[in-house]
Amino acid sequence: MKVYPFKIAKPLHQNLIVQEDHLPNFYGQLHQHKEVQLSLVVKGRGKLIVGDSVHRFSSGDFFVIASHSPHLFTNEYDHTGIQMVSLFFTESTFGEAFFELQELQELRLFFTLAQSGFQLCSDHSLISKLVFDILESDGVSRFIGFLNLLKELCAVDQRPLTKFVYPKEIGSSKGSRMQKIIEYTVRNFQNEIDLVSASEIVHMTPNAFCRFFKQHTNKTFFQFLIELRIEHACQLLQKNRHGLSILEISEQSGFKSISNFNRQFKKHKGCVPSQYISESRPDGT
Repeated sequence: MKVYPFKIAKPLHQNLIVQEDHLPNFYGQLHQHKEVQLSLVVKGRGKLIVGDSVHRFSSGDFFVIASHSPHLFTNEYDHTGIQMVSLFFTESTFGEAFFELQELQELRLFFTLAQSGFQLCSDHSLISKLVFDILESDGVSRFIGFLNLLKELCAVDQRPLTKFVYPKEIGSSKGSRMQKIIEYTVRNFQNEIDLVSASEIVHMTPNAFCRFFKQHTNKTFFQFLIELRIEHACQLLQKNRHGLSILEISEQSGFKSISNFNRQFKKHKGCVPSQYISESRPDGT
């Protein structure tokens, strides 16, 4: 399977692509496409890798993924599966100059914000309602609902998904290498990973591998690996259904020492794990 580019299937006689996924797992390949992607996670939790960044997601989260931005949703196993509603479109979906119309100038801000992608930080209820309204409608009603959604997205509290903007498609060969590296890292981050083993996956020398990864993610391989481990630890700290200790969570996230785990956690999250647990509880206890 070629990972780059990934072509979104366009239904006949439809410009705006609306897709509902209810599956055991998300599509498991790092991929990119020319369309901007708006995704509402209805059910499920896991990690979203976008370009050079790793983000946690859970039910109710909403993401805007930029055009041509390499990304991958990977979910935790749950026998009930995952559910997500996504919209795919480009600036020229409704005509080359459609969003240049004077009446739509206020929507231009959305495409500026979408250049790096973003995640909603504020209350998602209105956005979720608009997405479901679009899913359940068609024709003019769907079109009007879509414009209303873009308008609301211009005014929400949001945080960027990545600072590294991808101006064009990554070629098939380079994309295949990135896919193998990300897949290997996602599957093995809980274990010890060294530069030699990682570089051998794509048949490169360690030095060439480091240059390649930095060029395509704007960060080092080990920076990415640590971020992946920290986000996994955050998921374990938040749910912790099995009463794991911080030491056990540290080990299950791939850290060999608790001191390094605490140091890296504070560096990335601004607090120690115990404080993170307290702040994540709804009652603050």
